[in-house]
Amino acid sequence: MPQRRAAPPVLVTVVVVLALGALIPIGYVVQAAVAMGWDELAALVFRPKVGELLANTVLLVIIGVPATVVLGVGGAWLVERTALPGRKVFAVAFAAPLAIPAFVSSYGWASAVPSISGLWGGLLVAVTVYFPLVYLPALAAIRGLDPALEESARSLGMGSWSVFSRVVLPQLRLAVLGGGLVVALHLLAEYGAFAFLRFDTFTTAIVVAYQASFAGPNAAALGLVLVLLCLCLLVAESLARGQARYSRVGGGSPHPPARLPLGPLTPVAIIAATCVVATSTLVPLTSVVRWLFHGGSADLVGLTSATGQTLLLAIAAAVCAIAVALPFAWLAVRYPGRLSRLLEGAAYLASSLPSIIVALALVVTTIAFAPALYQTAFTVIAAYVVIFLPRALVPLRAGLSQVPESLEEAARSLGVAPFRARLRVTVPLLIPSICAGGALVALGAANELTATLLLAPTGTRTVATSFWAAASSLDYPTAAPYAIVLVLLSCPAVALMFAHATGRNLR
Repeated sequence: MPQRRAAPPVLVTVVVVLALGALIPIGYVVQAAVAMGWDELAALVFRPKVGELLANTVLLVIIGVPATVVLGVGGAWLVERTALPGRKVFAVAFAAPLAIPAFVSSYGWASAVPSISGLWGGLLVAVTVYFPLVYLPALAAIRGLDPALEESARSLGMGSWSVFSRVVLPQLRLAVLGGGLVVALHLLAEYGAFAFLRFDTFTTAIVVAYQASFAGPNAAALGLVLVLLCLCLLVAESLARGQARYSRVGGGSPHPPARLPLGPLTPVAIIAATCVVATSTLVPLTSVVRWLFHGGSADLVGLTSATGQTLLLAIAAAVCAIAVALPFAWLAVRYPGRLSRLLEGAAYLASSLPSIIVALALVVTTIAFAPALYQTAFTVIAAYVVIFLPRALVPLRAGLSQVPESLEEAARSLGVAPFRARLRVTVPLLIPSICAGGALVALGAANELTATLLLAPTGTRTVATSFWAAASSLDYPTAAPYAIVLVLLSCPAVALMFAHATGRNLR
């Protein structure tokens, strides 16, 4: 077993500084909890209401994440390895829900089925909205597998299920765990979708507590419990990830994989795939379009201004998040160890908090240490980076893990300096991952709600905040045009992520 190399001090220093910045919201929650003292904190945490919130949130994660994994991996395998009729259409349709913000999907379901609410309503919306976060990395990983491995397994007498479970699935571990972790963090931090459905989680309770009393102790106590839940998720994901490497030199077998005939299961597969598309895309979009033609109207000047401001903030957030995530990914992949995992965990930890806590932490910090930055675009973008950093980090880490370091070593053996070797060899191979991560961040930033409401400079209106102002007042017709614009803004990012996942058109 090769001996681990020590990470360059400069790289470690950069990542430590970035990690400390990402941990500002955690420090804010901990400081608020310490200021309360144990007696007050215990009185706030050990209450029946907190037990109910804990049960709701835990059930949401332990049911929702496996459900998204089943849909994501199953959908990727169906369109990539089977002879499913219409698989090219389904391949695109399975990625389409990412173009619909969770709170827009919830708005669509709530207006179509007013009785929908509670845990099962929340799971329906969350799973159908977030399963593409597992589907896309799983699709990319399956396309990157060497089909000769599966053919060899079949030649040894394995059936289709055995080949999938013993050959394909283990090689999807990195993609599935990364996507599942991002889904879990979204479920912990989601507010708008569950607020529409009247489903109480820690995040919805925290927002209500902050609205009742700015930076109140009740919200800080709930935020501390949410941080502990995130820590449990990070530890579980880190242990499950292990030390396996997934890179290889060469493209493997040059021929395309054999398509497995579904036989009598074909109608079942088509019905199941159609139901997934209908619940995740058709129902919410149909409701939005219905309200649009029901008299929806919007000030075109205001809508245009909100769209422009949304695009500027989203693009800036994507660039900054990629710049911050790259050192984390490089340290985690090239120099794995306890320190790299600890620092990488810091990048995920703050994103588990609801964005209102991240925003309030930045408000307190900027007022105390940099008042000139208070209510500026800088603070808004900083909040986006903290909240959506995992979206940039997961694709970068997965992409870097598939780039053999031997390619850099070969370049250095030809006299190329180490830094130039990375720029000329590794970075070009990471461009698809950079684009996918940037698209994910831009998508999240364009749809972000609570942090934008609190941090945006006076006069700033994004499409998401304008939509929420109308929809939260049950003015569904006025909200509909903003919902359509949110979907249209999301489409290019989703198309870019789909292109990254497939690498080329489906064969």
